[in-house]
Amino acid sequence: MARHRCASRMQMATAKPTIPMPLRRRWRRTAAALAVVAIVLFAWAWKPLRLDAVKDASYAARVGCACRFVAGRELSACRKDFEDEIGALMLSENAEARSVTARTLLSAQTATYREGPGCRLERWKD
Repeated sequence: MARHRCASRMQMATAKPTIPMPLRRRWRRTAAALAVVAIVLFAWAWKPLRLDAVKDASYAARVGCACRFVAGRELSACRKDFEDEIGALMLSENAEARSVTARTLLSAQTATYREGPGCRLERWKD
């Protein structure tokens, strides 16, 4: 006698396949573990990234100020000096205060020109 499969045990062609529950739990645990690892790595790398951004902004502000007010070049020409070294950098000028502000993704720094000492960095707040 031939055995026939019961229709209730077979999946229909239109039925959506379901993921077995243990596989679903494993996926969630893996996603949670990856999220925790990503957060830990970001926290671990934050301080060096921030310090590097402060250094880059300070350097760009000081050199940009000297380029603008000591050498007398246009600020757009001064910006070209940093294209290879500092990628995401924006320089802005305050003509009244005779200062240049450099902004990176994580930091901003201002250098002000004064007769005698030249361009000096403003104190920054952490």
